[in-house]
Amino acid sequence: MSVRERNSDKEIEVSLEMEQFFPFQLTQLQARVSDSIADIYTGHFALSKHEWRIVAVLGAGQSLSAKDIGSMINLEKMQTSRAIAKMLDKSLLMKDSHKHDKRSSLLKLSPEGIKIHQELAPMILAREQALMSILSSDEQFKLNEMFKKLMSRADELLQDRLP
Repeated sequence: MSVRERNSDKEIEVSLEMEQFFPFQLTQLQARVSDSIADIYTGHFALSKHEWRIVAVLGAGQSLSAKDIGSMINLEKMQTSRAIAKMLDKSLLMKDSHKHDKRSSLLKLSPEGIKIHQELAPMILAREQALMSILSSDEQFKLNEMFKKLMSRADELLQDRLP
């Protein structure tokens, strides 16, 4: 992919090689890693990607609103609502009224949801370890630090574009 720009009387060609473009590389990596993990939660537990993310977030034992869950797992309101409804139908979640906001409720894993989390988490962590095993401890630490820096910078850039 290339783009031509006119700068005064000179024509400048800017080439965008997708295979070298960081956002493209990151998307490709994310898709492959997610697909390898999906084999576990879809095959063994019949969970969707969104349901798995909700189990993972609520697995720490806290109660959260649907809005908070959606925000934490970067999911739109409608997708979050649908996943929660399916999980309530499967008895994987329990709903309690919110003490401070009567319009919303707090969600937590049911005993069945906790059981799934307890079985699923070690399998997911083992898959993560299998992936990360090609990196030394120092490389893993540096990668984590780089991700933190990139997340921080991306947040700054997002703030810059807001009115």
